[in-house]
Amino acid sequence: MNVQKLLHGIDGVSTWVGKAAAWLIVVLMAVVCIEVFKRYILNAPTAWIFDLDNMLYGTLFMLCGAYTLAQNAHVRGDFLYSSMRPRTQATLDLVLYVVFFIPGIAALIYAGTFFAADSWRIAEHSNVTADGPPVYHFKTIIPIAGALVMLQGIAEIMRAVICLKTGEWPSRLHDVAEIDVVGEQLANSQYVDEESRKVAIERAKEIDEVARQRGMGGDLNT
Repeated sequence: MNVQKLLHGIDGVSTWVGKAAAWLIVVLMAVVCIEVFKRYILNAPTAWIFDLDNMLYGTLFMLCGAYTLAQNAHVRGDFLYSSMRPRTQATLDLVLYVVFFIPGIAALIYAGTFFAADSWRIAEHSNVTADGPPVYHFKTIIPIAGALVMLQGIAEIMRAVICLKTGEWPSRLHDVAEIDVVGEQLANSQYVDEESRKVAIERAKEIDEVARQRGMGGDLNT
């Protein structure tokens, strides 16, 4: 199998899971709205609603981790990283993935598996409220999310290795196209002369291209 297809395949799995999990925000919003109506209009609050909200948000947060990594969207202090050459970036990424990422996520999967197993064994329920809802299905998400992040992390390690060999970051499967907001605003501005507008738009394009090559690791349109 072509390595690029394999990388895009892993990106696709992470993206699909992230998009599917994103629908939980709609469910969470509906639950909150219904509870507000019940609590303040009907004066009939639900005792376990806090637990349900936590589980919905926690599931969303965990399952979107691999998707965020696939989009290269996790927060990083890149004021130095973005100015480095691709091979330097790849070397730094590879070291950090091997030293910190793999041991940390492996520990999460290992501990999360036993954590979830114990929860199922005792049929654990929430103790936040009296007669709280079951939480063993929620805790099962921990090792599942960890495994997905680990899979995507392996793809990122492969990207770093390829960059070390070729000097260029391989493309990644991107979800949506970027919108050049700055360029559009300058193009429509009535208070900037034509020459300044053209210079500013070209400069914005150059900055965007640098971000694509260095910060985002490849061609956005692939």
